[in-house]
Amino acid sequence: MNKREILIAIAVKNGGDYQKILADLYSSHIPEDEEAHLICSKLKCNVLTFLDPEYPEYLKHLFRPPFVLFYHGDISLIEKPINCLAVVGTREPSGIYASATEEIVKECCKDYIIVSGLAKGIDRIAHKTAINNGGRTIAILGSGINVCYPIENEDIYKDIINSKKHLLISEYPPNSPPDSTHFPFRNRLIAMFSKGILVTESTIRSGSSITVNFGLDFGRDIMCLPSSNFNQSGCNQFLKQGAACVENAIDVYNVMDTKKLL
Repeated sequence: MNKREILIAIAVKNGGDYQKILADLYSSHIPEDEEAHLICSKLKCNVLTFLDPEYPEYLKHLFRPPFVLFYHGDISLIEKPINCLAVVGTREPSGIYASATEEIVKECCKDYIIVSGLAKGIDRIAHKTAINNGGRTIAILGSGINVCYPIENEDIYKDIINSKKHLLISEYPPNSPPDSTHFPFRNRLIAMFSKGILVTESTIRSGSSITVNFGLDFGRDIMCLPSSNFNQSGCNQFLKQGAACVENAIDVYNVMDTKKLL
């Protein structure tokens, strides 16, 4: 029995749904070796499973560790969260915070791998700035590994796919459509893969809150830019709850406890 191929086949057949995969693993719904091999042979991406020796040890001890990860690019980028900085925020950033995100990422990508969720707004700025300035980036999808969502970010998607220095990764197998239930689950991976989480602009109820909450559970450094939007700022709420207040890249380096000085 090829346990690795069977695990991949179960993940594919269940669309990457964690609970369904878990249920099948505890049931008799196990595909035969031949069926599993056929499913795996049709995949046009790389695959990392919980059973592989390359699977990072830290992932095994966190909330609902992914059984299977589908990816393109350099999987070694997720080996050590200490090397990674997540940058997240609103899909509709205002000019001053869009510029601040770009300036901070431009400096931080010299030393940190920039992690985000390939969404519009702050995510896009984070990925694009890292790519344009010679840094490395990890994009985590809430859709199948071959499904670019939103389509506006197809340029970044292709940049990552066509480069061996970045990483595009998803728990969802090819052809899985984006789904509202995928994105909160995706956000836990953003927190898992990063030592620190920087929120540059956020509303009170947002995906950033989910990422921050996972980050707190995982003991990650939480950083926010203060906002002048006093009544509706998620960042200000995070700051009241104990997040570090940062205004520039030097502040980020200090929170991340990096010895290198800019």
